[in-house]
Amino acid sequence: MAEPAASFAQRLRDRFPAATVTVVESRGETTLEVAASDLLATCQALRDELGFEQLTAVSGIDYLGYGSDEWDTEDVSSSGFSRGVEGKGTGRFGWGEKPSQQGRDRIEPIVAPERRFAAVLHLLSYSGNRRLRVRCFALDDVLPVVPSVTGIWAGANWFEREAFDLYGIVFEGHPDLRRILTDYGFVGHPFRKDFPLIGNVEVRYDEERKRVVYEPVTSVEPRVGVPRVIRDDARYQTAAGEAAQREAAK
Repeated sequence: MAEPAASFAQRLRDRFPAATVTVVESRGETTLEVAASDLLATCQALRDELGFEQLTAVSGIDYLGYGSDEWDTEDVSSSGFSRGVEGKGTGRFGWGEKPSQQGRDRIEPIVAPERRFAAVLHLLSYSGNRRLRVRCFALDDVLPVVPSVTGIWAGANWFEREAFDLYGIVFEGHPDLRRILTDYGFVGHPFRKDFPLIGNVEVRYDEERKRVVYEPVTSVEPRVGVPRVIRDDARYQTAAGEAAQREAAK
């Protein structure tokens, strides 16, 4: 039987006092947030001392625009989806523009988060029947760099290459950090929030030049995905109850 999330979280706090531990009780999810300078030592201890034998994934995260929403789902009509907000939200801007706050014609950049890019490691302990997230923020948003954990879990190799390709996160110490999903000449990192969904360039065959040419996107309109609206979900009530309990305990 797995150790209760609360007691496991306390063990993490005792072992890693400089880190931050958060727990979502309703789902038993535990996240350990560490500084980039402490990541390798922490991961080594998690593997050797706490039994996290396997790394199942490494994910990149871009917190630009975190907490904002393109769609207003608070007042959902019974006949369909509510109207999308105005402005140049994530994915709605064209080539050369940036996402903005609400406002029809505004294209100025949104307020940048305090820390934008993070790498999240998903760990699994078979012996302890436990999963753990380890989150590490990059110090620099212009050139986000975090240590590579390939020396601890060799399986991180392609995961880190994927995060580098899609988010531009550089994993220092990686043995072969290069793109893995996009083409060699691809411009930018497509999972960044300031990357337009229409892309940066379009490819076509030029009859006059008799070759393929790359040009700024001109024939594609920005698009917005339609969200799934959940009108009744017990998880929201559970999360609200947990928040109320935490406030009452203060």
